[in-house]
Amino acid sequence: MAKARFLIPPFDTAAADAARARQAKLTKPPGSLGRLEDLAVRLAGMTGQVTPKLQHKSVIVMAADHGVAAEGVSAYPSEVTAQMVANFVHGGAAISVLARHTHSRLTVVDIGVAATLPPHQRLVVRKIAAGTRNMLHGPAMTREQAWRSLEVGVAVVEEEISRGLDVLVLGEMGIGNTTAAAAMACALTGWPADDIVGRGTGLDEAGRAHKVAVVRSALERAQPTPQDPIGVLSEVGGFEIGGLAGAMLAAASHRVPVLLDGFITTAAAMLAAALAPGVKEYLIAAHCSQEQGHRVMLAHLGLTPLLDLGLRLGEGSGAALALPLVEAAARLHAEMATFAEAGVSAKQA
Repeated sequence: MAKARFLIPPFDTAAADAARARQAKLTKPPGSLGRLEDLAVRLAGMTGQVTPKLQHKSVIVMAADHGVAAEGVSAYPSEVTAQMVANFVHGGAAISVLARHTHSRLTVVDIGVAATLPPHQRLVVRKIAAGTRNMLHGPAMTREQAWRSLEVGVAVVEEEISRGLDVLVLGEMGIGNTTAAAAMACALTGWPADDIVGRGTGLDEAGRAHKVAVVRSALERAQPTPQDPIGVLSEVGGFEIGGLAGAMLAAASHRVPVLLDGFITTAAAMLAAALAPGVKEYLIAAHCSQEQGHRVMLAHLGLTPLLDLGLRLGEGSGAALALPLVEAAARLHAEMATFAEAGVSAKQA
């Protein structure tokens, strides 16, 4: 992938300043809409529009399997990945419901599911391999495959942009992917595994301890360094994590705001930021997951979550739940009257 793909336009401070000035003129006490005002200003700076409109909304779910699932790091078997992809595209999963609820397009990308899936209009097949290899015993993927996973994410988002895209919601599916995400977060920061690894799909404490040991052993084998983000993805990552990172980079390059979901999408954001730090300006943390380590991962990116509902589902569900809040911030900013327009007396000096 050419380095030009990582060229992220700078945050538009002029648009943000103009949006902040508009906020001061709207018919409300200054600051009375709290973080929604800050969010509106951020959206202006991201999009370069003083009053951005979020009409075209897309949910992209990246799906892949993980060789490390063979180590018993999940409460569910690997075949659940393919089964849930079918549930996504047929409308029965949480993210399917939330995509309908928010009037968003839903695209599910098979970037590495260990099964052949029946064709469906919502399914995009860009399979790199039938799952990664077991990172405990060797690299999860080749460096070429790591680059390809990023390229898939870029290509899928470029297609969405050609259809019209104002805001992007990202999610994932892959049994074993909290293990890969935790390993990547540790590799990119130097944090110890015990501080980051959580219960995933519902492990008990003994299961979590085993998962910590697997992540620690994989990191000891691979010795990945934050100076080589592609090496981190190659050694201990997942195809869907690379795809999500590529999607973020492509969206940011077109000034499209990105709503991050939970633990796995945040690990992908850490990878994207390691490759192109400017991408952080285009990321909105939708919520704080119940998964251990997520809060410190968000802090590493300088992001404060909009919601904290104790979620740990994934799929993009938390990001889709936050989408109406983001839309509300944009509409309040654009559609409220100013004091002058409404003939309302402004605050006295």
